[in-house]
Amino acid sequence: MNRNNVESVHKKLIVSCQALPHEPLHSSYIMGRMAVAAKEGGAAGIRANTREDIAEIRKQVDLPVIGIVKRDYPDSSVFITPTMKEVEELVETGTEIIAVDATCRVRPEGKTLDEFYREVRAAWPEQLLMADCSTLEEALHADELGFDFIGTTLVGYTEESRELRIEDNDFELIREILSRVSHRVIAEGNIDTPEKVRRVMDLGVYSVVVGSAITRPQLITRTFVDALEA
Repeated sequence: MNRNNVESVHKKLIVSCQALPHEPLHSSYIMGRMAVAAKEGGAAGIRANTREDIAEIRKQVDLPVIGIVKRDYPDSSVFITPTMKEVEELVETGTEIIAVDATCRVRPEGKTLDEFYREVRAAWPEQLLMADCSTLEEALHADELGFDFIGTTLVGYTEESRELRIEDNDFELIREILSRVSHRVIAEGNIDTPEKVRRVMDLGVYSVVVGSAITRPQLITRTFVDALEA
């Protein structure tokens, strides 16, 4: 892992190149080409899901990667890098940053975030870690634990954040997080226009991740169709 490589995403755009099994672009080859397109467009980093996709992406581009593994477990609603198994898979790819669900929800086998974090740090003390949070309280707790990056990835996607919208009141949540944490903040989640990207960057985030608005054509198409139907 090259920590210096991560500095290249400072104040730059990271593009999330993901497609789940039920989506039309689900393919490691396609995600690799998507990463090439993102790089050609000026992206400084990639966020990607699964060991296979990341391996292909790393063959195609020399950009730093935020790696995750989305996997469902029957005893938990946490599915972004939920256990040590997924972390180990990501470490093997050499991904620069590993992102994990850092919400207050209990992990598989009844494990808490604190327990999981200590296990990961003990096994891979030099690995950079990103906390995918959904509330201010979760962001503050992740900061206290020592995550290298605090992300707003899950705002609005958990029961605890159901009523929150990341862009409300001129990104009030991001501004509050920035004023109260000591680690770097990465803005992510429903940042779907160039104007929003510019605004959160101006607020002082380390970098910003954009996904669906760039790499999920079925959702992009739907915005145009909705406009016509309206």
